[in-house]
Amino acid sequence: MNSSIYSNKSKNIVLFSAYIILPCILYLIPLDWLSKQHTICLIKNIFGVDCFGCGITRAIISGIQLDFIKAFEYNKMIIIVLPLFIYEWFKKLKLIYKKGGF
Repeated sequence: MNSSIYSNKSKNIVLFSAYIILPCILYLIPLDWLSKQHTICLIKNIFGVDCFGCGITRAIISGIQLDFIKAFEYNKMIIIVLPLFIYEWFKKLKLIYKKGGF
């Protein structure tokens, strides 16, 4: 019985740590490198036009790096997506924290 409690607690600690470390890793990704990468968007590759999601990854990373003007230039939907992304991140972080018994 005690081993399952420790197993769940250690799993929650790992999850909590991952949720803390992920934004730090995204903050360190250089945007100039990311901008030079080939797109994986099927609509862009097949039809040659941007879809509504094109640039959202670069926009989120720009938002995490607090460059909101560049984030808006990459994708205007960042106004909706980034606050929702942050809200869901905090909500999940709070849930893991409460569950983990820290």
